[in-house]
Amino acid sequence: MRLWFTKLSVVLITFLTFGLFIPPTYLDAEASDQEVQINGSDKQLSELPVSNLNEDIKSIHTEESINIHEQFVSYVSEQAKLQSIQKFGPKIADAVGDEFLNVILPKIEEVIRDLANDADEVELVSFEVSEKPSNGYGEKIFHIFNQDTGKDVARFHVRRVNHPRDGHSFNFHYHLMKDHFEQHFDLGDIYWAKDTPPKWMS
Repeated sequence: MRLWFTKLSVVLITFLTFGLFIPPTYLDAEASDQEVQINGSDKQLSELPVSNLNEDIKSIHTEESINIHEQFVSYVSEQAKLQSIQKFGPKIADAVGDEFLNVILPKIEEVIRDLANDADEVELVSFEVSEKPSNGYGEKIFHIFNQDTGKDVARFHVRRVNHPRDGHSFNFHYHLMKDHFEQHFDLGDIYWAKDTPPKWMS
């Protein structure tokens, strides 16, 4: 993600500074005394309208901030989808994949958007997504972590729940760094069946 942000920054900086740097050869001490022909009338340079550069830069900065946040949400949402399907494995994905995409994934995306909104741009570009969901009976789907500190920011998990009378289901939830990952924030359940589901990634 940092590589993407670096490329975006170069483009934006180039855009911001375009036309602002004037090579020394074009500077003329007498330019302020010369008249400029504009629309057929003579006007002094001092009379020319000056655009509010600060407002322009502020507007571009705001658009850049919105773009960074949207790109982050899009990137992590796609990773959430891919890594969840990877964790399920073909057997579970065939049975619950559609319900996950329609019910659980939109809730995950809401949480990701909240995380993005709570972070500034500097933090956001250091956030990355873990790449290895746990297999077997492990709960981990993916974590969002800070590359600079190496610490997790949010953890998205799914656990297998056995209801003795009703059968088995999958409980999707997440944990946050702000409470040291102690609280369990529910995202929803997907019912499996009476029989025991296969291991993750099987």
